[in-house]
Amino acid sequence: MFVPLNQLLLSAGAERRIADNPPLNQQQFAEQSLQLAGALQTQNIRCVALWFEDAVCLATALFACWRAGIRAILAADIKAHGCALLEPEVQLWLSDVPLLQVAEHRQWRITPDWHGAGIAALPAAVLDEQGEIIICTSGSSGTPKQVRKSWRQLQLEVNALQQQWPLSKETVDCVLGSVSAVHMYGLAFRVLWPLAAGVPFDRPQRPYPEALQHASLDYSRCIWIASPALLSRLGQRLDWHALRGRLLGLYSAGGALSLSVSDEFKAQLKLRPIEIYGSSETGVIAFRQGADHWQPFAGVELGLNEQGALHVCSPWVKEGEGQTADAVRLTAEGFELQGRLDRIVKIEGKRIALPMLEQALAGHQWVTQAHVGLVPRDNGSQRLAALLALSAEGIGVLRRQGRMALSEALRQFLAAQFEPLAVPRIWRFFEQLPLNSQGKLTKARFLEAVQQRPRLPEVEIQESTGYERLYRLKIPCDLIYFSGHFPTAPVVPGVVQIGWAMDLATRDLLPKVCPNFRFGGMEVLKFQQLIHPADELLLRLYFDREKNKLHFSFTRDDKPCSSARILPA
Repeated sequence: MFVPLNQLLLSAGAERRIADNPPLNQQQFAEQSLQLAGALQTQNIRCVALWFEDAVCLATALFACWRAGIRAILAADIKAHGCALLEPEVQLWLSDVPLLQVAEHRQWRITPDWHGAGIAALPAAVLDEQGEIIICTSGSSGTPKQVRKSWRQLQLEVNALQQQWPLSKETVDCVLGSVSAVHMYGLAFRVLWPLAAGVPFDRPQRPYPEALQHASLDYSRCIWIASPALLSRLGQRLDWHALRGRLLGLYSAGGALSLSVSDEFKAQLKLRPIEIYGSSETGVIAFRQGADHWQPFAGVELGLNEQGALHVCSPWVKEGEGQTADAVRLTAEGFELQGRLDRIVKIEGKRIALPMLEQALAGHQWVTQAHVGLVPRDNGSQRLAALLALSAEGIGVLRRQGRMALSEALRQFLAAQFEPLAVPRIWRFFEQLPLNSQGKLTKARFLEAVQQRPRLPEVEIQESTGYERLYRLKIPCDLIYFSGHFPTAPVVPGVVQIGWAMDLATRDLLPKVCPNFRFGGMEVLKFQQLIHPADELLLRLYFDREKNKLHFSFTRDDKPCSSARILPA
């Protein structure tokens, strides 16, 4: 049974299950929200900042703020800079984790077992004009922006989702997500929609493919709320067989999803991801599957301004906030996106459309995704830099010929279509672009990727026992050590492999089994296979307590790459 958001603190549907691990029903949810609302009212709090890792606790706090008529700001992150920006505005922080950047007396911990104290607010249908939610954007173009939302807007948007794709506990057991619940997409799709529809939702964000799949196996019917960043890196990391018939729906937002990824889901699961187009300001605008044109949600009216940028009107868009910077082509079937008009830059007086460069690069057989931007120089000028996600064929060229040959071929490819000033001077290569959990490449991440090529692999710990550790390592395409070893056939130098093994042992293993161990040499050192860009390896560390020696071995596909015993100093 679908219950409007403003009725959820009443007794209707009290036994509806909201979450598992730990379990919570609607009555308990309402009681906790009302208890918190009463505590906030007693303290005369008018504005709070929220940061939660548990989506159910976030919902509890949000509804408490709504009932108490309080402005709730959803923090974009809890780093020092982000917290400092909000500190002048808020009287209190609500969170389920300690906030190191916030004074202890200015934060309340709201965890699944929180019961509060004092007089609870009375159950009531909450008025739309009570309270306000402020969404902090991820700052993809610079400083994070605050977007104000009324509860009426959120209710109308959730109603539109339910109208388009009716959701109920009779058809779905759980909604799980890889995206953050403190951003607009995650808040609407991961939290508010299933909450109103009476479908349990997963408490933690699951940003990694394996974690999302593992959590899904607890349910016979589930829906994923994901990002293109996660879906694009699934590859062979999913057990397709285990998900067949179990994953009933899949939503993606935050950027364009590659058609090849959509095709793979269709082939493997008979299920195409549903892409969502919108923004924090506009809420949802349209949806599509595969190569279809974008279809507006019911109630959304489309138009173009003089520059050809899309303008939208809908019940959940505030007046004056419906203008986008996206160029579109309206069609009989809906519309097609043509790139952002606000991404036209000037270099030496020449206007250069960055989306056109990205579109051209993404059309090359060696590239699956591209992002081009400006990088400032010390003399005040700016240069173009390109971040590219490589296809399997592109990775093959990188492995066989090196980054210099790869980048020069791509320069020549662009030079045949654009003037010389439009050809990027800086190139960085990835398997997947360094997008955040919302599928955005923020300005900070872009500059970091340009200025600092990686020195370390991606590391996931697989096993941890007393004297042994097992790690899964992914070698970056653009590892800095490839430049000199060797320019035309990049391999990971042996000394780097030894350094990685020793660093991980010093971080995770040696402090527990031999805190005073120091590198003193090696014996039985073997290098049996070369390690290349994009290789996936296993690193096994073992400390021999009797002989006081640290063993390491790198393997790829069960074949040894390198190994040695490290002796103490």
